[in-house]
Formats: sequence, C-alpha cells, structure tokens
Amino acid sequence: MNDTLPTGLLMDVKRFAVHDGPGVRTTLFLKGCPLRCVWCHNPEGISPRPQTACYAHKCIGCGECARVCPTGAQRMDASGGHIFDREKCVACGACEEACLGEAMKLFGRTVTVDKAEAIALEDRAFYAHSGGGVTVSGGEPLLQADFVRALFERLKNQGIHTAIDTCGNVAWAAFEKALPVSDMFLFDVKHIDSDAHRALTGAGNERILDNLRRLSDAGARIEIRMPLVPGANDGADVLERIGALLGSLNVEAMRVLPYHSLARSKYAALGLPDTMPDTPSPDDEQIARTVSILRAHGVNAVSGRE
Repeated sequence: MNDTLPTGLLMDVKRFAVHDGPGVRTTLFLKGCPLRCVWCHNPEGISPRPQTACYAHKCIGCGECARVCPTGAQRMDASGGHIFDREKCVACGACEEACLGEAMKLFGRTVTVDKAEAIALEDRAFYAHSGGGVTVSGGEPLLQADFVRALFERLKNQGIHTAIDTCGNVAWAAFEKALPVSDMFLFDVKHIDSDAHRALTGAGNERILDNLRRLSDAGARIEIRMPLVPGANDGADVLERIGALLGSLNVEAMRVLPYHSLARSKYAALGLPDTMPDTPSPDDEQIARTVSILRAHGVNAVSGRE
C-alpha cells in the first residue's frame, strides 16, 4: 500500500447497479455534498463527516449497542427500551457491528485507494460480460477529486470503464483532475433559473452550467440526469429552456428521473429535518410530456423508469 495516496470517505456501495452508467456496475458513494436539495434522496451523503443512523423500527432490544459503545451514546432504559444520544456519538461504527437487528448504520468510513480498488474488482467479471464498470457517486464525489483520480487511474490501467455522477457544483480544477481517467460523466441539471435553483438546492447554478459547457467543449461523454419534481422544475417554460441549453451542447443522452419520497426514513434515522416535498411522484404521462419537450430541442431524452 502506498501511504502517500489520498484516502476517501466512503458512504456506501451498491453492486449490480444498472442505472449508473452502461452495463452492470459497482457504484461507490462518497460522502459530502455542496448542495442541500430539498428533495435529496441520499441525505446521508450531505455531511462531509461520518454519521450514525438509527432505524428504530428495526431495534430488537438486544442491548448489544449499549454494551460496546465507548461514549455512552447508546443505552437501554429500565424497561429495556433503546436510547440513542446523538450528542455523545463519535461515529466509530462499533454499534453497527454489534447490532443484531441491523438497526444501526454507519455512513462514512475512511478507505484507502487499495481498499476501494479491491471493492470494485470483486465484480470485475460482471463488467466484462455487460460492458459495465465502476461509478463514483455521492454526495458529490468530486469534492474528493484526488481520491477519485487515484482510484480511476488504477481501474483504467486494468481496462475498467469509469464514470462520475456529479452535481457539477465544484471548482473546474476538480473536473480537470478527473477528465483524463473518466470515461463518462453523469451530470445533474436540476433547474435552469439560478434563483429557483438556489431556493431548491441552497446554491445558484452559474458554476454548474459553466462546468457543463466546459465539459461539453472538452469532448467528454455526458449523460444528463434531471430529477423531475412536480411543482419545482416541471413547468413547460423551465423544460423548454433546459432543452434549448442541452440541445446546444455535446450531450449523449438525458435521463428524466421521477421524484419519489422513499427516503423519508433516512431523514428520521439520521435525526435530520425532513425537507422532501409533499408531492406525489410524477406519473408516466408527466414524464412522457417532459421527454417530448426535451426531444423537440434535439435532446436524446428518456424516462428514468426505462
């Protein structure tokens, strides 16, 4: 192991992913994000620090977490009920390893490039047969651009396809580090109006769209991802403007992802306020209308349900 290589903060791993780039893929989720999207379905990826989640409905009252917790953050009351004091938690992961009901989950472990490479290579046979590879997502993986580059250099040397799922709100220098070793960018476009973007995500979109244009000019292979959130970014005027922009760029495809609120349990488990909009997921007709508007601008748009 080379101790001079950067380390990464790994949030989670998804194997056999089929919507994170071509073929069957392993997706490594890195922790930390510069945006605060109200509809975020990976709230465990927002903070750049490790976090412990408690899924109370899974607790079987075994008390193993209290036995191993070094700070007293986990304890059992007189009636055998579980109490989790987040203020005392240092996110060491001991409770996750001990929990018999799988109620405790640690999001965020420091990993070396060697370890991340080993995780990715476990599924190498599936990449070869499906034309797949490895995707890094988040959070925002390019907040850890040095780690991503070091990992992708290893994977590219072994002929493995690499992709980055990014919100785009990072310095262009981070993209410059990743470009030489990245086969594809899955790039989020959430709203075309900067003020609306700021209200919905906590940041304007000027840097995001500038990075998208620069990626396009660099000849990068780009697939756009857009979460379709009723009442937030599904207006015809918004979609027309997005279509006009993307139609002028070197974009391979666009995937319209229907909003869903299935992540509410994550907010509760992390002790975070639930900001997810109280709106139903768009139906097939709404998605088809969106796809039609975008295709009219020459954008190869498809439903995220496909």
